[in-house]
Amino acid sequence: MSEETAHAERVYATAQRKSAAASSPIVASWRRCMMMHLLAPEENRSPLQLTEYEFRTAREQSTRLIADASDELDRLFLTVGKAGCCLLLTDRNGVALDRRGAGGDDKDFHALGLWPGSVWTEASVGTNGIGTAIADERAVAIFRDQHFLSANIRLSCTTAPIRDHRGQLAAALDISTCREDVSEVGLAILSHAVRDSAMRIETNLFRSAFPGARFVMVPTSTYAFAALLAVDKDDLVLGATRAARAALKLDDARIAAGLPASDALNEERDDRGTDLAEAERAALRRVLSRTNGNVSQAATLLGISRATMHRKMKRLDVH
Repeated sequence: MSEETAHAERVYATAQRKSAAASSPIVASWRRCMMMHLLAPEENRSPLQLTEYEFRTAREQSTRLIADASDELDRLFLTVGKAGCCLLLTDRNGVALDRRGAGGDDKDFHALGLWPGSVWTEASVGTNGIGTAIADERAVAIFRDQHFLSANIRLSCTTAPIRDHRGQLAAALDISTCREDVSEVGLAILSHAVRDSAMRIETNLFRSAFPGARFVMVPTSTYAFAALLAVDKDDLVLGATRAARAALKLDDARIAAGLPASDALNEERDDRGTDLAEAERAALRRVLSRTNGNVSQAATLLGISRATMHRKMKRLDVH
């Protein structure tokens, strides 16, 4: 019995046990492929391929994503490219938008469909890193015979979802390799790298969504750099990354209602009517900083007399 035939039989036997699906995300995906997408593991099928027009349209709809991910793709490829890996950036529909790969490996990856314009959903090609990460909305690693199709059992891949500025699924970032010497431990290391890069792309997308905003880092135990609030000049929260939403229990409704960043961060404030005084004190300190402490220049910038400036500084204890 060939390896491909043995794999197909194992998929059928395992996926038919409901108890196995409940305990294994991989088996749950296999069941989706069979029951929902009506795929067969022995099929010799390649990923769906968009037409030139469809691919161009998909890229146009993801212009910001591609731009904000480009530098991170280059950085990640410098780390993993020499290890026989290729990178794919897809949209939320599993369409490969951008790719990084070594020229010497292009033939093999192109034959597998790891190429721009291909569609890597579960419906297209069964259980795989990109499609399963999108379906489950979580990072996944698919090691060789964990793939649904027998044709893909020599492929290993690890994928992390990418969220937009509202925390919604927007894209996926994948590392794939056909190397025979790759181990599950090695794939776990690649998984960590792809999650880090996905988080950085999320941060880029978030910053691009709120030009001119001030960004405040939210204290968290993991991926602190990705837990951000976008705050306007009045200290009101404009947006929050998924990590920040989870840490602070925020949602769209609470943000839209108008939420001071200090309230979101539970910063201690004196509620005895001092907010206006604090705002005035902060304004005086800012303008004095800009004028290097020159009171006359600061008064001119504020449109008040030097005497009024001195009175305000005394009343608000600004030195």
